[in-house]
Amino acid sequence: MNIDADDFTLLGLHKAFQLDRAQLDAAWKTLQAQVHPDRFAADGAASQRIAMQWAVRVNEAHQRLKDPLKRAAYLCELAGVPVQSESNTAMPGDFLMQQMQWREALEEADNVDAVQTLADEVSAQRKARLARVTQLLDVDGNPAQAAQEVRALMFIDRLTDEIDARLERYEDGA
Repeated sequence: MNIDADDFTLLGLHKAFQLDRAQLDAAWKTLQAQVHPDRFAADGAASQRIAMQWAVRVNEAHQRLKDPLKRAAYLCELAGVPVQSESNTAMPGDFLMQQMQWREALEEADNVDAVQTLADEVSAQRKARLARVTQLLDVDGNPAQAAQEVRALMFIDRLTDEIDARLERYEDGA
């Protein structure tokens, strides 16, 4: 094992956006069992520190790969195309218009049904964009376009959080 290996190699997985979550979790559990610091308790403090570094590295890889957006961004980065979500917020005009329409719809929604309808629409768009990311990364080999889709998905996820918060207020009777 090489602590500097990419997350996929570290966990023994094929480098692709589409992955089997059960396989990811099984690989993580197996590797975590091998490097857990408790296994090295009798070997002294230095061995335990090294094991702790390995355990942290394995956990970081698992956390990154189990989240679709983090995994997509990571694959783009590995391909030399960082997502740069903090500095690159450029989006196509049609997507920006859609965002504005969704935000207006959320502001104007005055009942749970209207908010739920919006939630369903946004969820469908998220699902379609994730399918597009799969196509771009695993089939087309186009990390530049995938990075733009990841940035769009980040916007969608922020909006989804706002929609979910609104739905929770309705559930709480507010």
